[in-house]
Amino acid sequence: MQQMIAFFLLFVSAYHYSPETVLAENKTLTLQWNKAYAEDTIDKSAIGLQWALSYCGAMLPNAPYAIEVGQDQIILHPEELGFNAQALQKIKTLHDKIRSSDEYQKNKSIDLGRYIALLIGAPEHYYQITGVPEKFSDLLSQYQLQPEIGYVNHSGVSRVHRKIQFSQPNGLHQLFVSTETDSVTGAIYEYETIDIMPNAQVRFGIFDADGNRKNHASSSHSEAGKPAKCMWCHESIISPMFNKQDNFPGFLTYLQLQDKLVAYNALLTNQKLALPGGVRFAEKQQHTLTELLYISFMEPSAERLALEWNIPVAQVQTLLAGQPTHIYEEFPFLGNLYHRTDVEAFAPFKGLTVSTHVREASLTEVNHLSP
Repeated sequence: MQQMIAFFLLFVSAYHYSPETVLAENKTLTLQWNKAYAEDTIDKSAIGLQWALSYCGAMLPNAPYAIEVGQDQIILHPEELGFNAQALQKIKTLHDKIRSSDEYQKNKSIDLGRYIALLIGAPEHYYQITGVPEKFSDLLSQYQLQPEIGYVNHSGVSRVHRKIQFSQPNGLHQLFVSTETDSVTGAIYEYETIDIMPNAQVRFGIFDADGNRKNHASSSHSEAGKPAKCMWCHESIISPMFNKQDNFPGFLTYLQLQDKLVAYNALLTNQKLALPGGVRFAEKQQHTLTELLYISFMEPSAERLALEWNIPVAQVQTLLAGQPTHIYEEFPFLGNLYHRTDVEAFAPFKGLTVSTHVREASLTEVNHLSP
């Protein structure tokens, strides 16, 4: 009789506990950290994660339970990250897709690097989470551009000439527009935009000549690549010009434009440092930890793959015999690396598909947020 009562109590307890457990699991996401280089730590990777979330608009309030850092896993509580309602819904949709993937079903987690690649390496995810409008005109309608226009004919990024316009700053509300133009005909190739989010991160948009949002700048006239490349290059600031420009009648002089850009960036910097939460903007090189996360995932070493696939390094090397390796010039300490596209088929599970490249135009651009 006592055994029957004990069984009944256990059954009732499980009946009441299971739905709560499922609900809690559906509200959180578990990220698996896999060491990628000698000096790598989960704490460094957590900082890189914070920057990636911040790039997407997360306010990151001082809530220690929003990002739980364990020994080799990080648990995200999306509702505590400080996203607005629209962004949070997109994040939840992405998390649902991740939880239904073969990788998550088998491992009860997603690789942290894959998560970063999905977050900022897929332009449609970045655009929808940050709220970049589909039409340039809709973005423009939120601001009043000043009549002054700068002119750039020696850009370090664009292969064509650029006309630079901006709105008057109003707190963190400001827009910058670069119109890529033909120097002879004046024809417009595309628009590249920067505006400032409430968390003081700059938000990037790329639009074609007809004002339609696009995933990347056209390589025929620009090296800007995708939004993630803009993040890497701009480093959360309003960048000054690095090359001296010629002066053109009817436009701001080179020095006038440079002074304005420097002043606007100084204003933004002061506002960033005054925010109560968010990433540590004063630690200017912390953004590199985000880059290392997606680079080491998209271009993994055999040692990292061994951790990811939970098999010996020697077995990874045997599986990938004949696959080419390379050294990443910017971060040679990552070692001999494979390309994710070459090794994904050898994985013991199938992760949610990522775009072919994080920074550059991709043969495959994923969009898991739209039907």
